[in-house]
Amino acid sequence: MKISAMSIFVDDQQKALAFYTDVLGFVPIANMPLGEHSWITVASPEAPEGTQISLEPKDHPAVRPFTEALVGDGIPWTSFGVDDVQAEYDRLVSSGVVFTQAPTTMGPVTTAVFDDTVGNLIQIAAMN
Repeated sequence: MKISAMSIFVDDQQKALAFYTDVLGFVPIANMPLGEHSWITVASPEAPEGTQISLEPKDHPAVRPFTEALVGDGIPWTSFGVDDVQAEYDRLVSSGVVFTQAPTTMGPVTTAVFDDTVGNLIQIAAMN
């Protein structure tokens, strides 16, 4: 058994697709219309055949309060691995990404947290 896709709930699928591809650098894998929404997935350019991120609409009544509570408490929805947190932070800040936590070293890991513009906080992390 392996993880083939994980979901991130988003306020706006097309805005999310643009952010995750144009700003973060993921590659689009699927974009299939399904009624008023679409099945949209992206993947790492380093492993386009690997795990996909599904950009899911926040339509279920339980999702919005849950994700708003996470953001309100400063808790990231998920974490993306990077080779160098400071370099990725600098690259993303220069692209206009807003961080809620600058690079912070905590023992064997360095992390930073940014706002994905579609309702989530996302952490980037690297082992030191």
